[in-house]
Amino acid sequence: MKINKVTFKNRDGVELSGRLELPASATTQAYALFAHCFTCTKNLKSVHDISAALGQNGIAVFAFDFTGLGESEGDFAETNFSSSVNDLIDAAKFLQSEYQAPAILIGHSLGGTAAIRAALEIPSVLAVATIGAPFCPAHVKNLFADDIDSIRADGETQVHIGGRSFRIRRQFLDDINGQSVESALRNLKRALLVFHSPLDNVVGIENATNIFQ
Repeated sequence: MKINKVTFKNRDGVELSGRLELPASATTQAYALFAHCFTCTKNLKSVHDISAALGQNGIAVFAFDFTGLGESEGDFAETNFSSSVNDLIDAAKFLQSEYQAPAILIGHSLGGTAAIRAALEIPSVLAVATIGAPFCPAHVKNLFADDIDSIRADGETQVHIGGRSFRIRRQFLDDINGQSVESALRNLKRALLVFHSPLDNVVGIENATNIFQ
């Protein structure tokens, strides 16, 4: 794989860090845009492994860090599900401007749910693939269920997810509580591939059933 490290600005002027993995030998047939999981980064091993496998089949993969995560600028505490969807749309516009518009959206966990929503705003997308994605964005609250009362009472609090600390504000809860992908799925009109392990004890397999139906 040939790897290009790039940066681009989202609609709020925040500089986001991205990595474009291009096929080393095969001719590039299409571009895919990858949305990482909640509080993860583009440098997750699974992102690289999937990018490498797709690269062998002529698909270039652009992965980036959402606002406030990894090497991207911005304050994570100011982000929410809606801002992640917007970051995806802005990343697609960057790809279209500098390389080629993405034909595929891939999303892991909450990134998959965001990809479903973002696909409606990216005309070039022909297919969406989700990996362990929750049907309802509010499912992510299970990762910090013990802290929700504190967030509501104090306006924000530090939560621990995957051994790391993140600041979550009340606005994040308000945003995800008002989100649904049912309408997006009904109007998707694109190929949809749903990957989900039946042994997933974080996001249950019933989420895949709900997305598929």
